[in-house]
Amino acid sequence: MAIILSINSGSSSVKVSVYKSAAQGHPPTQLADATVSGLTAPPAQLTYERGSEKIKNQEVKGIKSNEDACEYILDHVVKDGGLSEVSSRDDITHACHRVVHGGDYPAAHVIDEDTYHHLQDLTDLAPLHNASALAIVEACMKALPKAKNIAYFDSSFHSTMPKEIETYPIDPEIAKKNKLRKYGFHGISYAFITRSVAEFLKKPESETSIIALHLGSGASACAVKNGKSLENSMGLTPLAGLPGATRSGDVDPSLIFHFTHDAGKPSPSSTKEMHISTAEEILNKKSGWKALTGTTDFGTISSSSDPKCKLAFDILVDRILGFIGSYYVKLEGTVDALVFAGGIGEKAALLRTRIVDKCKCLGFEIDEEKNDKAIEDVVQDIGKEARHRTLVCQTDEQFEMARQCAVGLQTK
Repeated sequence: MAIILSINSGSSSVKVSVYKSAAQGHPPTQLADATVSGLTAPPAQLTYERGSEKIKNQEVKGIKSNEDACEYILDHVVKDGGLSEVSSRDDITHACHRVVHGGDYPAAHVIDEDTYHHLQDLTDLAPLHNASALAIVEACMKALPKAKNIAYFDSSFHSTMPKEIETYPIDPEIAKKNKLRKYGFHGISYAFITRSVAEFLKKPESETSIIALHLGSGASACAVKNGKSLENSMGLTPLAGLPGATRSGDVDPSLIFHFTHDAGKPSPSSTKEMHISTAEEILNKKSGWKALTGTTDFGTISSSSDPKCKLAFDILVDRILGFIGSYYVKLEGTVDALVFAGGIGEKAALLRTRIVDKCKCLGFEIDEEKNDKAIEDVVQDIGKEARHRTLVCQTDEQFEMARQCAVGLQTK
């Protein structure tokens, strides 16, 4: 039996899901789920669920970093008497880490010393995203010496994008030297969505083509052609494409030099491990709908009559429609479904209505009664009988990493 941890380290939280994989040909079974949040706004809080055992937002002391949070979760899991499968750290066989930027890695990769140093080199491409994940990787390599650490990259799913899509029209020698191209992100989520939608439609993945929207505080769109990524709205970094809670999304590249004369200077948020320019700080952390409305809560924005909130809502709708239209053409109209996913995609019924109503000309129609129902299934139909399906998918990146890990074990 394999005990697998799926670890997702963000800027303000660490989430660890515990799975066991025993039966050949069967997906892994989730045993427990733990999150320590509030790392950037103390006090830190623990949320833990294992069967009937539930802890919600319990204040925990002495947690000052992602590494502290991971160590606390590991201790909590091992000391949980109701979790008989994990009585010591040595019982943990695999630790799966979500790493946002994998550069040219086309698939998950076992982390050894060489891999770790290569990922460190990539941190300059994604300082706001890779640094926290690598800190956890290093901590786990020390805390779980018997476990195999594996990196699962948000960029890997998009390694199938054609050259004309991934290439920027800049000096090719400089682009190659500095690894400057479109990579695309949210790939772990899109892998889950594509597989789940194919199962729902009772089609092989290799014959499934969708336009998928992963909408959360970070938001993106993806065109999937015959089960493989054709294009993703994100680019060299997750900043490109759709606006998010604090990200600008696509803007004229020269805008930032008119916004501030300090664009190229180091941000005050820079550390020894994480080098961030003022431009990166502004466009990643001080833009998006928070800059427009003062809040990152999209639920508040979508239900507000405040003109600022209405504008933020309309901007997101407009930008999403632009990608849907572009991807519909690139897929030549061969689209099995428009799929909403992510925290906002799953919960924001009004946003789904506004978007799908604008897409009637393409053959998508929403059923308001279905759309207003709570999303309970992994994939749920919210569309009318129309040329194309309209679906919602409850994406699960933690499970997707564990599933890929278990499949790798079973095929060896």
